[in-house]
Amino acid sequence: MSDQLDTAAPQPLKGLRVVEFTHMVMGPTCGMVLADMGAEVIKVEPIDGEGTRHLLGAGAGFFPLFNRNKKSIAIDLRQPAGAEAARRLAASADVVAENFKPGALVKFGLDYASLADQNPRLIYASHKGFLPGPYEHRTALDEVVQMMGGLAYMTGRPGDPLRAGTSVNDIMGGMFGAIGVLGALIQRGITGCGMEVQSALYENTVFLMGQHMLQFAVTGRHPKPMPARDSPWAVYDVFTVKDGEQIFLAAVSDAQFNVFCDVLGFADLKSDPRYATNNDRVRLRPELLAILRERLAPRPAAELTSIFEQAGLPYAPIRRPEDLYDDPHLLATGGLADVVLTDGDKAGQTVKTTLLPLTMAGERLTVRRNPPHLGEHTEELLTGIGYPCAQIEALRRQRAVC
Repeated sequence: MSDQLDTAAPQPLKGLRVVEFTHMVMGPTCGMVLADMGAEVIKVEPIDGEGTRHLLGAGAGFFPLFNRNKKSIAIDLRQPAGAEAARRLAASADVVAENFKPGALVKFGLDYASLADQNPRLIYASHKGFLPGPYEHRTALDEVVQMMGGLAYMTGRPGDPLRAGTSVNDIMGGMFGAIGVLGALIQRGITGCGMEVQSALYENTVFLMGQHMLQFAVTGRHPKPMPARDSPWAVYDVFTVKDGEQIFLAAVSDAQFNVFCDVLGFADLKSDPRYATNNDRVRLRPELLAILRERLAPRPAAELTSIFEQAGLPYAPIRRPEDLYDDPHLLATGGLADVVLTDGDKAGQTVKTTLLPLTMAGERLTVRRNPPHLGEHTEELLTGIGYPCAQIEALRRQRAVC
C-alpha cells in the first residue's frame, strides 16, 4: 500500500476530486499537475493495468513520474457493470480528464455531453492529437506532431529532422490542459457552471513554433534549424576543450563580451574594432568562433567553469540525465523527492523523482502519495460512491473491477 506522506507544502486544490481516464503521458501529466497541487486524483485503469506500467526503454519512467499522488481503481469499461461503476465515479467528480480518440468514450456514457447533462458543474479536460478540424481523427504521437509542426525540422541538422530529447508536446499538452482546468475552476466559482477544456499535441507544437513563424514574418527569411541557425549572439556555442570535454559558453551583450575577454586574457579581441559591438561580432561569427575554439581547446572544463562562475558569465556543463541526481543545486533546494516504484523488477525500491518547477508559499509541491498499485483503491472508492461490500465482491468475480 502507498501511504499518504506528510508535507508542509500548500495544497490549493485539496478537496477537489479529479477522475482521469488517461494513458501514456499527455493525460496523466494533467492529472499529475492537479494532484501535486492537492487534488484527489483517481486514475481509472483497465483490469490489466495502464500500459505504461510495463514499458521498457525510454518509456520505463513514464508511470512512476506521471502517476504519483494518485489513487488507482481498475475497471473493465467493456462490461456494462464496469461502465456503470465508472459513470457513478465520474458523477462524483469536479473534473474528468481523458486522452482517448474523439468519440471513444461516447459508447460508455463517459463523454462530456453525457456527464455534463447529469452534472452541469463538471469540468471536462480532453487531451487530443488535434483540436476539432480536418486533422482531428488522425492518430497523433509526440513524434508525429514534432515532424509535421516544424519542431523536428528546427531541432535537427539541415536535412536531418530530429525529435526533441523528451516528450515535450505530451508533457506541455498536459500542462496546458491543467491550465485550462484551473481557469475553468475560477469561472465555475463565478457562474456555477462547468465547461469542456481541450488541449492538443499539434496545436501545442504550433505554439512552440510561434517564435519562428514570427521570425519569418518579421524578417522574410526562412528560419534555419538550430544547429545552423543565424545566432543573434556571436559567443553562444558549445566548445570542445581539454581531454575532449565540452562546455557551453556565452556572452550575450557588449558588457559580457568585455568581461569574457578580460577573464580569459583575450585583450586583443576586446580592443579589435572589428568586434566592437554584438552585431559586428555576429557578422564575423565564423571567424571569431574559429579563434575562440583554438584558444579554448587546451583549457580544462573545470577551469573554465570556475572562471565563468566567478565572473557571472553564462556557462553550462554538458550533462546526461543521470548526472542530475548528483546536482548540488537540486539536492540543496529539494528539487528531487523520494518515490517508491510499484511495478517491474525494481518494485518496492525507493528512487528520486523530479518535482514541478515551482514553489508555493516558499515550498516545493512534493510527493504525498507514491504511484499506486493497480486497483489499490478500488474498494475504497466504490464504497465511497455507495457500493455495498457484497456488490463489490460480485463485480470482482465478474472481472468488471479488480
